[in-house]
Parts: sequence; structure tokens; C-alpha cells
Amino acid sequence: MTKSSEKPLEKLNLFSIKGIQMRTFHVTWLMFFVCFFGWFGLAPLMPTIRTELGLSKAQVGNLIIASVASTIIARLVIGRLCDVIGPRKAAIWLLSLGSLPVFLVGLADSYETFLLFRLAIGVIGASFVITQYHTSMMFAPKIKGTANAITGGWGNLGGGVTNMVMPLIFAAIVGFGYTDAQAWRYAMIVPGLMMLVAAFLYWKYTKDTPAGNFDEINKEKSAAAKTDWSILADWRVWALTLAYAMCFGMEITFDNIAALHFVDSFGLSQSSAGFWAGVFGFMNIFARAMGGIVSDKTGLKYGLKGKGILLAIMLLLEGFGLVLFALSGSFVLAIVSMLTFALFLKMANGATYGIVPFVNEKNVGMVSGIVGAGGNLGGMAFGFLFKVESISYVQAFQYIGYIIILVSIIILITKFSTEKTQAVDAKDLSLKPSK
Repeated sequence: MTKSSEKPLEKLNLFSIKGIQMRTFHVTWLMFFVCFFGWFGLAPLMPTIRTELGLSKAQVGNLIIASVASTIIARLVIGRLCDVIGPRKAAIWLLSLGSLPVFLVGLADSYETFLLFRLAIGVIGASFVITQYHTSMMFAPKIKGTANAITGGWGNLGGGVTNMVMPLIFAAIVGFGYTDAQAWRYAMIVPGLMMLVAAFLYWKYTKDTPAGNFDEINKEKSAAAKTDWSILADWRVWALTLAYAMCFGMEITFDNIAALHFVDSFGLSQSSAGFWAGVFGFMNIFARAMGGIVSDKTGLKYGLKGKGILLAIMLLLEGFGLVLFALSGSFVLAIVSMLTFALFLKMANGATYGIVPFVNEKNVGMVSGIVGAGGNLGGMAFGFLFKVESISYVQAFQYIGYIIILVSIIILITKFSTEKTQAVDAKDLSLKPSK
């Protein structure tokens, strides 16, 4: 490789696969997409699974909580592993081992066994941290926010596609003469196979850094000795964790509950409910990227402080949109308001990770892992609202909207700029775009 090819890219050639940076860019978002597809592959099939296993509302709520709870710990571990062994090895191991519960969930024959498999499947949600870490290694600071937002958004797109596609796979299997109880089990073989293919692509076409893998550049040994726990004393890390709990936490909650909500509240069929739930996820194809792009442009003009204000605005609009969705009295209004809060939610996702790489550049993996875990912590906390018998799904959405509005105020008053950060930020963001 030439010297220039061993450096992070200063320009995002979105439709190129030339060079290790762009090959890694495309493989890592695809890996996250596949993991998201498998992670939420069961969600659009829950109307059938609920009937077959005789699940109560409380049990469905526990399954929602389980699907995101294990990811909290997994994201913290994966963030550290990325710093130590590199994102390439971390991804290959996660995909290979994570495919096992995806393949085997079809063996569940009771609420208890299904719950255990749902916990195990949740671990693959840690793939997000790998994607954000790996993208940060491949691109220069001035476009990290944009690159992270696009890989994150296109990866999150798997949550929308799975809501649309898994009911179709289910229907096709039923069309071959299998029962509903058999069809949802066999359908999960598809995402399991996709994960193994993604593991091969990661092994074949990526490197840890533009200069090579960690073990090739002796970074693995030096990283192993470094654990800077001082980041835990930085309030900005926890503010971003809280913000991500409100946007990504709400996203995975909605991915889990949307199909059931549309079936129960508006009488849609499983396939129709899956389609509209998929529309929510499909907005990731542009909305999260938009949040990252706007964050980068805001940073160029107003620094890290401006990025923080932008994030607060996105969260505020998300909260208002969600309250409107909860109060919708018709299906049409529900869809319009869903698209509204989805836009700002996904932009907030991108805006959050437009800040993350600049908080502590020596520990990007740990910071990414902590903030990423916050998203799942939010999803787990919201899940408790959906299991309470005395609270309807509509009320739960409304309460979450108010909470998000409150958090937006907290983010607004958080000082993301310190003298040290301003110096680093000014240096990073003052680079002129390459011609």
C-alpha cells in the first residue's frame, strides 16, 4: 500500500469499493444490517408466536426487555474488545457465535425457553459498536460524523427490512404446506445464514485500520495495557448515553412493539402491520445519515457546542412527534405522526454519534460502547412500560414522549465544550475538504 492509502480518508466516496477504507465501510454497515435483521427478525412474527405460545401481555413485555437487556453488557464488552483485538476479529467472532441462537430459537417450545433464546440473540446488537468504531478508524475527523451516521443508518435499516421481509418469508413457508408454528421457526434460518456470510466477508475484505490489522502494526499489544477509566468521570459521556437512550432506545422499542401495536390498535393483518413497522425502520436509509451530515456541518461552524445544541433540538422534536403519535385517533394520523417522530429520532441517532468520536479520541471504543449500551438501556427501561397491564401501549408511547422532551432540556444545558475539547475540535474540524 502507498503511504496515502494507509491514512483515514478525508472524502467519502459513497458508491466506491476502491481501497481498504471504502471496502471496510461497506462491509461493516452490511454486517450491522444483517445483525439487525436477525436481532429483530422475530418482532414482526410476534402475533403468530404470541398465539402459539399463549403469551400474556406481561410476558411479551419481558421478551421486549430481554431482547435489549443482554445487548447492554455485550456493547460494553465489544467496545473494549475493539480497542484490544481490533474490530475485525470482534466482528467475526460476534457473527459466528451470534448466529447460533438465531438458528436454534426455533427449538423453543415454551415462554421460558423462548425468553432464553431472545436473551442470547440480543447479544448481536453489539455489532453497532463495531461498525461505529471501525468507521471512525477509516475516516478523517471532519467526516467521521457523516460516515458513522451513514453506516449506522444503513445498518439500522435492517430493522425496517426485517419487519417487511420476515412476514413474507413466513408466508412463503406456509405456502409450501407448513403450519404457522413451523413457519416462524424455519424463517429464522434465513438471518442465521446471512450472519455466516457476513462473517466471511468481514474476514476476507476488511482490515482493522487503513495501515493494517492490529497484530500487523503492533497495536494489539499496546492497546491491551490501556484502560482509561477516567472517561467515566466525564459527564458528557453520560449525557450522550442518556441522549442515545432516548433516540436509539425508542427506535428498538418501536421495532419490537410496532407490529403488535398496529394489529391490536388498528386491526391490521400480520403482513400489513409488518409493512408499516418496516416503513419506520426504512427511514434509516437517509434520516440517520442526514443527522450526521448536519452535525458535521454544524461542527464546522459552531464546534462541539453547536453539535450539542443540534442534538437537543432533534430530541425535542422527536418527543413532540411521539406524543402526537400516541394521541392519534386514526390510522392515517398515526402513520403521519410516526414518520414525523421517526425522522427526528433517526437524525438524533446520527447527531449523537457525530459527537462521540470527539469526546475522548484515545478511547473511542469504550466511549462508543458506553453510549451504545445507553441506547439499549433506554430500550429496556421503556420495555417495562409495555408489560404493565394497567398501561396501554398508547399511554406508554405518550409517557415516553414526555420523558424524551425532558432529556432534550438536559442535553441543551450540557456543556459539550471544554478548553481541551475546543482545542482538539478546532484542529479536527478546521481541515478543508479535499479537492
